[in-house]
Amino acid sequence: MKTTEQYGEREDRALALWVKLARAYATFNKATVRDIRQYGLTQPQFGTIECLGHLGSMTIGELSRKMLVSGGNMTCVVDNLEKEGLVRRRHSEQDRRSVMVELTEKGEQLFKDIFPQHAACVTDLVSSLSEKEQNTLSQLLKKLGSSITE
Repeated sequence: MKTTEQYGEREDRALALWVKLARAYATFNKATVRDIRQYGLTQPQFGTIECLGHLGSMTIGELSRKMLVSGGNMTCVVDNLEKEGLVRRRHSEQDRRSVMVELTEKGEQLFKDIFPQHAACVTDLVSSLSEKEQNTLSQLLKKLGSSITE
């Protein structure tokens, strides 16, 4: 008897799905982290540059929500990117109490240089699925993620 064949049909199905999802995520994540490291960045640093490159400047709070990390962790990531000259902080023009994080010219150039390569890597990783399968999986994962409340 397998461990996932003893709790009832619904439970066994859910557990099997969870194991497959966790394994797929771990494998996919390992491959993308390997790609990201070649640019001399950590995964949170790359994610921050990617987020700012696609969405523009935002507060640390907005960044941490987009990246699903704590504000303290995001502050550390931004501090390190700022030391590298890739991002800068500035006061919001609408609300001087709000501090915005944005890419510097160097950060924008890095984003333009590396993101197309990373996109090609991710495209290659999902190439075992057809276009239709990729769309279906994307929709299903969004539905699953959206249905779970924190």
